[in-house]
Amino acid sequence: MTDSEQTSPANAKVEADVRLAVERGLPGTIADLSALVRIPSVAWTAFDPSHVAASADAVADLARGLGVFDRVEVKQAGIPGTDELGQPAVLASRAARNGRPTILLYAHHDVQPPGKDEEWESNPFEPTVRGDRLYGRGAADDKAGVMAHIASIRALVDAAGDDFDLGLALFIEGEEEFGSRSFANFLEENQDVLRADAIVVADSTNWDIDTPALTIGLRGNVTFKLTVRTLAHASHSGMYGGAVPDAMLATIKLLSTLHAEDGSVAVAGLTSHEQQTPEYSDELFRSEAGLLDGVTPIGTGTILSRIWAQPAITVTGIDAPSVENASNTLSPAISVKISARIAPGQPAAEAYEALVAHLQANAPFGAHLEIDDVDTGDAFLVDTSGWAVAAARQAMHDAWGVEPVDMGVGGSIPFIADLVRVFPEAQILVTGVEDPDSRAHSPNESLHLGVFKRAVLSEALLLARMNDMSGH
Repeated sequence: MTDSEQTSPANAKVEADVRLAVERGLPGTIADLSALVRIPSVAWTAFDPSHVAASADAVADLARGLGVFDRVEVKQAGIPGTDELGQPAVLASRAARNGRPTILLYAHHDVQPPGKDEEWESNPFEPTVRGDRLYGRGAADDKAGVMAHIASIRALVDAAGDDFDLGLALFIEGEEEFGSRSFANFLEENQDVLRADAIVVADSTNWDIDTPALTIGLRGNVTFKLTVRTLAHASHSGMYGGAVPDAMLATIKLLSTLHAEDGSVAVAGLTSHEQQTPEYSDELFRSEAGLLDGVTPIGTGTILSRIWAQPAITVTGIDAPSVENASNTLSPAISVKISARIAPGQPAAEAYEALVAHLQANAPFGAHLEIDDVDTGDAFLVDTSGWAVAAARQAMHDAWGVEPVDMGVGGSIPFIADLVRVFPEAQILVTGVEDPDSRAHSPNESLHLGVFKRAVLSEALLLARMNDMSGH
């Protein structure tokens, strides 16, 4: 494909019709999204799996309703190392014709657990519009990503008819929030159907409600449970305190070695990635992060480099006696959940080894350490030189009316490494429908409806233009 072909739009009438179709279809799209949000599709083990199955069926019905796919299936793949099947995913495909490219559209229909009902201003599974936002668990992450794909295909069909030449594959996963445990097997078993020239992963965010973003960097992750033991059994703190190092003391001292005085990571062997970052004011950072007055940021370098390009370590959970049940007892064992984010450029396995070595070298008082429930995911950097990136940027510009921002994200999408491994020739575009106030994973998760409309239009324009391209 020549440079002129890469950016040539579909004819003006089709593009005008796409814009009109997105506008007219928005109420129905939001209604369909609301119906999906009402299904509590949490894939975690402690939740009813029938809800995830119902969610998959609902998404499959939406895909069939488009009338453009050669086949639509609800499928499962095995979880490596077990006899279990992963949660149901939706797979739909349509073969490319007349030399057109194929695009794979990814999102996930499972959601995070709702958390405490009292922390929500409305029922987490009853979608509620307040102002210009739709509230509900999954309203943004990632059922809005699912509906962005469905709505953009609808707009293409309305504008160009259902006899278009573009190849399409739709992959809506059912366990992304539960670690994508069967993802790698699913790719291997269905790679012929999923193979594409470009892959759109609609599971990220935008710069703000007025500015689109293409995510070009994601940190990797290493998580595990650490148990610190110092005693064979609990002992009386009055009888032995002052001579016996209990597990709580050992745990506190050990965890304190993970960070320097300024809060930056102090684990030898964890690396950073050099990259330029956009302007980002301290005031905006404090507002978006929710920092209390007087609380200072941690780390060194620009704020965005700390979030996007440096490692981070967080203790996300602790099993210890509660304050309510506290007694005068020396704890024999304490367990904590450690979540580390790994800078782009460092393999997650290497980072895990560095973390383990640090903990073993710094265990105080000869405390015994146990590490299990290990999960790792590699970081990701996008090659921004490809034709698909240029096409996506142009579509975003035309839909939003401003230039998109190339941004990193401090979070992780570990399965992208699997996509790169199985489909090394495909160009991967990480887009999204969220904004800094979406509060994905938190109470009062929400979708800005203006952002959603522009995200749908961006993808619809991209599909229309790809339908007018020569293939690869």
